[in-house]
Amino acid sequence: WWDNELTVLVATISVLILAILWFKSRLSNSAPPLPPGPLSFPIIGYLPFLTPNLHTQLTDMAHTYGPIFKFKLGSKLHVVINTPELVKEVVRDQDEAFSNRDQPVAALELTYGGQDIVFANNNPNWRKLRKIFVHEILSSKNLKAAGAFRRDEVRRTVKDVFGRIGTEVSIRDVAFTTEANVLTRTICEHTSDKGGINGNIGSEIDLAATNIVKILGKANLSDFFPSLARFDLQHVARDMKIQHHKLDKLFTRIIEDRIESNLKRSQEEVGHEEEQKDFVQMLLDHRDKDATLSITQMKAVLNNVMIAGTETAATTIEWAMACIMNDHNVMKKIQEELVEVVGLNNKVEESHLKQLKYLDATLKEALRLYPVVPFLLPRSPSKACIVGGYTIPKGCSVFLNVWSIHRDARYWDNPLKFNPERFLTDKWDYKGNNSMYFPFGAGRRLCAGLPLAEKMLMLILGSLLHSFNWNLPNGEEHDLSEICGIVLKKRKPLIAIPSQRLS
Repeated sequence: WWDNELTVLVATISVLILAILWFKSRLSNSAPPLPPGPLSFPIIGYLPFLTPNLHTQLTDMAHTYGPIFKFKLGSKLHVVINTPELVKEVVRDQDEAFSNRDQPVAALELTYGGQDIVFANNNPNWRKLRKIFVHEILSSKNLKAAGAFRRDEVRRTVKDVFGRIGTEVSIRDVAFTTEANVLTRTICEHTSDKGGINGNIGSEIDLAATNIVKILGKANLSDFFPSLARFDLQHVARDMKIQHHKLDKLFTRIIEDRIESNLKRSQEEVGHEEEQKDFVQMLLDHRDKDATLSITQMKAVLNNVMIAGTETAATTIEWAMACIMNDHNVMKKIQEELVEVVGLNNKVEESHLKQLKYLDATLKEALRLYPVVPFLLPRSPSKACIVGGYTIPKGCSVFLNVWSIHRDARYWDNPLKFNPERFLTDKWDYKGNNSMYFPFGAGRRLCAGLPLAEKMLMLILGSLLHSFNWNLPNGEEHDLSEICGIVLKKRKPLIAIPSQRLS
């Protein structure tokens, strides 16, 4: 019953299968290897060896394993990139393939499942939201029109500090409050319930931001062992849900209040107000033109603005002030420049900022030594890629070690010295064009809020240094030690005493 035709058919199929298997084997054998890395335990990987100061640990590992290395945490493969040349391969040469996020469980809880700008993957909704935010909400025209919000709140801060001359002041708290007040007015300046919303949002955001950054920076077993996520063993998802719920109620109330107040006015009035539109109104106007922009996406964007904007700005100002107070020569140069550009008894305006070259260089140098997000937010390749001659598998977590690159003696003279003069050229900017310096990211994942952040950092820092002299309390010594989480913070908060400089 086994005739010749069937024999030939089976033999042909067998040969084809063997040929395919042989070809695939040759392909897999010819693919570049994975990057080198340390030995680790089965199942748990390198988890037992992690230290709290991950930024220094990964930099030390780069000295052992080279400019690109891997390690596993649980079932999750992580790749760390430590040189500008390889960063360029990721953020410029293969930017599209590396523009997804490695989305931790806590971030998905916070951002409605990744419907925001910061943690969403590269998909049509993310590209739409980013385009709306960058090209419409933060357009040059809208930024200029909202300048009064920034000026008023910074002046309010200066007035508040004048009332505290001679007493101990937390620099981080001053910067956070200023930034939160600016963003509150920028987001919902024209709400009809100013006392109820605007009056409480700053304090609510302050507490939430502190908790959220702490939760996001916590090593979570659910991220390393996805099969355990349902059990939430460390209660990370639970804790983030609590913070998310608080912010969701706040932003829902803001948006519903605005929709209700818009309905009370004619369409013509809503669309042609003379007053500067805030973020909420701009998002609602866009939603009128594009119904695919959901209320949930709007809340996710507001969430990004308030949490990322406040926490990173406050941390940056604190580091910059700590560096400046640690070098009286730098402080003297900044204040001399402020007198020359602004005038002895005038207030710092945004129109002055482009002329404050030394202040700008000082801020850049502080962000070189103390980038607020030391690895940026991890990327995840959408397909297997080749970087530095090694295979980077699809779906792994990729760290760009900006902290290490910013301190590498191969690229920076005397890299551990605080030296603003190195940035007194037009070679450097915050846009990630030079892979030796990219504190705000690069490529498709460049910080969307960069234009606003740059203005606010310069305005707050310039105003604090122009209006006051600053000293540590008696007996205190300068402390520039760090503590590493998702944000690189000062281990010891900067407390300073202001004295009057201007009338």
